[in-house]
Order: sequence, then C-alpha cells, then structure tokens
Amino acid sequence: MLSRSLAAVPLRLTALAAVLGLAACGSTAPGAAGPSDPVFVPGSAAPSVSASAVASPSAKASPSAAPAACGVFPANSVWRADVSKLPVHRSSGALVNSIGAGAHMHPDFGSGLWEGAPIGIPVTAIKPGQKTVKVSFEYAGESDKGPYPVPADAKVEGGRGSDGDRHVILYDAAGCKVYELFAAYPSGAGWRAGSGAIYDLRSNKLRPAGWTSADAAGLSIFAGLVRYDEVAAGRITHALRITVPRSRNTYLWPARHAASNSADANLPPMGLRLRLKASVDTSKMPKQARIIAEAMKKYGVIVADNGSPWYLSGAPDDRWSNDALRALKNLSGSNFEAVDTSGLMADKNSGAVRG
Repeated sequence: MLSRSLAAVPLRLTALAAVLGLAACGSTAPGAAGPSDPVFVPGSAAPSVSASAVASPSAKASPSAAPAACGVFPANSVWRADVSKLPVHRSSGALVNSIGAGAHMHPDFGSGLWEGAPIGIPVTAIKPGQKTVKVSFEYAGESDKGPYPVPADAKVEGGRGSDGDRHVILYDAAGCKVYELFAAYPSGAGWRAGSGAIYDLRSNKLRPAGWTSADAAGLSIFAGLVRYDEVAAGRITHALRITVPRSRNTYLWPARHAASNSADANLPPMGLRLRLKASVDTSKMPKQARIIAEAMKKYGVIVADNGSPWYLSGAPDDRWSNDALRALKNLSGSNFEAVDTSGLMADKNSGAVRG
C-alpha cells in the first residue's frame, strides 16, 4: 500500500506541529564519501505492467540529462557520509522499538501500477528552456518563492487525480538543481502547493532552521530516493529516506523541521540516522535488493516524514523487479540500529561533514 500522509496540511507544515495521522503508509570517524553518483536518468513515463507489489510517476529523460553528471549534493555532504563505523546511538534500542522492531521494511516503489498510478515518488526531468511558472503556497513563509520550471505534463505522486501527498519533484540536470513541491495542484497558468523548496545540488546549504520543505524534515526528497539508474550502475552513494509512525517534536542535523507535538524521548526525531546492521546477511538477496541493502549498511537511512513504519522511498521505473524488491521485506526493524552522527557536524547550518 502506498505511504500517504492523511493529516491536515497545516499540521504537517507548521514547525513543531501536531503529530500527523498514519499513512496508509567504538567511535571511529567515518571514511571518505563514496564515488561520484551515477548520472540520474528518470525512468520510463508509462509502465505497462500492472503490479500490486511493493508499494507515484516519472518522465522520459531529456537529451541533456545523460551528459550532466549532477548527483546528490557534494562529495562531503552528510547525505553521502559513510556511517558504517559511527557509534551506536545510546537510545538505539528504544528508538528502534518505537518505530517497530518487529515491523518489516516496505519498499514504497516499483514497476507497474498501484491503484492506477506508477509506484513511488516520481521525478520529472526538466528540458532545456523550460518556462517557469508561479506557484502559490499555503505556507509561503517557509517556502522558496521560485519561480518553478513546472512543465504542463509534470508527474504528480499518485497521479493527477491523487488526494495523497502529491509530491512533484523536478530535476534540472543542466542547472544541477531540484525543485520540490508538496500537495501540488495545477491552478490556472501556474500551480498551487502546500510548500516548496529549491535545492542547489552542488551546495551543502541547508534550509533556515525551523523551515519545512516538501518533506516534513525540511530535507530534500530527491536526495533520499532509491533510483533505478544507481542500482543499475551497481551502487548507491547516499542515505535513503524512510517514514516512521510517530516522531518527536524536535529534529537532528541535517533536518530543519519537526512534525510532532510529542516530547517522548523514545520517539525518533526528524533527521535521525539509522543503518542496517553489519551482521545482516545480504549475500543471498536478488541483485537489486542487495545493492539497496548494502547502501543502508554504509550510508544508512534518514527519518524524513511521518507515515508507515520503515517505508523506504524510491522513484518508479518499469525496469524494477518487484519480485526482487520484495526481498527487502524480509528485513525488520530489529535489523537496524540508530547511529550517533553528532561527530560529523562542522556547522549546524551546513550539510558538509567534518574533515
């Protein structure tokens, strides 16, 4: 089932807001960041095989998308930090239990269709010369004004008729930027949205403290997606985005925003980093699942939104094998541990790691 936030928009976007409703959905310094990201090329726009597998749509790549090596933030970004040797967080057990030690991971992306829409959070490639449009925001005080290069055929999570989170992710390879909208709807000659954020993928600059983004944690959604072209290249070189049932009313670097009214110290804050334990045997997993699992060991996962437990976000692509991705469902919360990333931070207003 797709991960959907069912609470009212105001609760999701206000700093330290009320908890959202559930979705249907040894201290060694880390090693150097991984190699350069594989070039991102969005998957095919119209998967033709219906699948009710691992659970929204993406556009065909523009000619300019392939030559531009524009990945997920700089090599020294916290998103790309190797966390495999970081110390275990002192409250790891309680944090994992609150997310769900017995709950299983759910890859919230795949091939085919779910309820008539591609499975996952779509990414639309922006073509050179794309005209920009005005986007009006319900929460303009925490949104980047734009303008935004939204094409008429921009893909919406869950499809144009969706009443879910309706994320619109726009990837500009030439400009090395990503534009992200939450609760986005066409409106006249432009669009309206709950909130929006623009990220320079060559910069480690974070959003202002307390600001949301298109995600509850104030982070980039694009940065944390599992994307097919990375897996096809044989490696993922960044942390991945997950959702949790309940979160705490605070956030950890590099997150910038909380989405809860609970001060329960056992609940995970937005931005919490967890990793798949090194002891978990991934050798027998199908290749697609194994590459994802190995990334979760090295780079970990980041708590980015309220939703269903251990829902892992990715972009739809008809080259995914839903059967292979199902192997990730064999992982449970008890296979993960929270890590202490405080030693990575050099500046609380920058996503760059020490060293």
